[in-house]
Amino acid sequence: MSYISIKDLDDATKVIPLRPVGKGDLADWKKEAAPAQRQWVEDSGFEAGPGKFCAVPGEGGSLESWLFGVDEKQCLYRLGALAGGLPQGVYRLECDWPREKRQQASLGWGLASYRFDRYKADKKLRPVLLLEEDIDAQVRSLCDAQNLVRDLVNTPTEHMGPSQLADAVTREADRFGAGTEFITGDELLTRNFPAIHAVGRASDSEPRLLELTWGDESAPVLTLVGKGVCFDTGGLDLKSAAGMQLMKKDMGGAAHALALANLVMEQELPVRLVLLIPAVENSVSGNAYRPGDVIPTRKGLSVEIGNTDAEGRVVLSDALAYACEQLPDLVIDYATLTGAARIALGADLPPLFSNDEEVARGIQAAGNEVEDPLWTMPLHQPYRKQIESPIADLNNSSKTSFGGCITAALFLEHFVEPEISWVHIDTFAWNQGNRPGRPQGGEALGLRAVFRYLQQRYG
Repeated sequence: MSYISIKDLDDATKVIPLRPVGKGDLADWKKEAAPAQRQWVEDSGFEAGPGKFCAVPGEGGSLESWLFGVDEKQCLYRLGALAGGLPQGVYRLECDWPREKRQQASLGWGLASYRFDRYKADKKLRPVLLLEEDIDAQVRSLCDAQNLVRDLVNTPTEHMGPSQLADAVTREADRFGAGTEFITGDELLTRNFPAIHAVGRASDSEPRLLELTWGDESAPVLTLVGKGVCFDTGGLDLKSAAGMQLMKKDMGGAAHALALANLVMEQELPVRLVLLIPAVENSVSGNAYRPGDVIPTRKGLSVEIGNTDAEGRVVLSDALAYACEQLPDLVIDYATLTGAARIALGADLPPLFSNDEEVARGIQAAGNEVEDPLWTMPLHQPYRKQIESPIADLNNSSKTSFGGCITAALFLEHFVEPEISWVHIDTFAWNQGNRPGRPQGGEALGLRAVFRYLQQRYG
């Protein structure tokens, strides 16, 4: 439990204030403090640096409050170090910050409190934060969505294969009364999803297309698509052992799309929501798809397989083509698609591609507002020649490693109708190391940014 609501607070529970202090404000605080408190803080060496905190004694030596240093440029993770470092107890943020800042900082507390304990129990008693009524519901909703991504990505493929990913979609659908349809195995061929089938057919866990629908059928259609490659060996173009180490996270795009769908349904945005997840394992067996194969796609374009390890764009091709058949108002896809995106922008900054500049600007601006940054990258059309094939309409692998995240996005663009606004986010879905509020492991990157934009667009 990261939070407690005012209505659930016991009258006998002591609530300990948390008071932010910037470096420039510490001298003013000392002037107002009791001599014993001022001396204690000075002797502790507290200088109000970001991530630093200090107990303040009250009468008789009891704990009166905690001071913590703040960085004026960042709000989200201001409480991150406290959530992991304070002793068990109930704490309350005591400040005059506006609602948006209090919400951001309180969300950071919950994100810092996250532990993935499915396989290893965490028995440590942790502090909880008292949430004010005006931010309670929104903070919990955002925290739960981001932690849903973390849980799904952190779960090994043994317990998060295509069938278990389908179960996760069913659980969220049942919460909100949404409809589901799952197309599985050879039915993908009869229903014209040949690319999804080709990538996933080598696994003992059958490939499938997961579809969730919710909302008023007369409302604008919002379609979310998530890459659900539950494990990626690389196929016959086999990855190295090191390359496979994190491949349980290759369904991170699906996790993002499902969590975003959750937020849309929970906040009751006035849209007709469609969620599409092509769920597969890219495995090796006698019937695995091969380098040099030419496979059909739902849109009718043929794809030469230049590399079986470029499978994510192949399964997304069918899902995006299907999404556009429903004439949506907006299509957004998430995918852990390319290492090139990490080379270009690093692990924490997902590139965003869109055929609609206004939408791209809106999402990037929304990301800056909620400290969930993305960076718009170009769909540079001259690079299309890099994915040409002499024997098929397209090749799934570029002729060069240069601009790899751009050529991957250009491949996907072939399966999107030009008149439909489309966004592609190439997310890493992972924290490489522990930082306050950002524990090592699965992570949502670009989730809150897009949700803020959707609230502005439809809210």
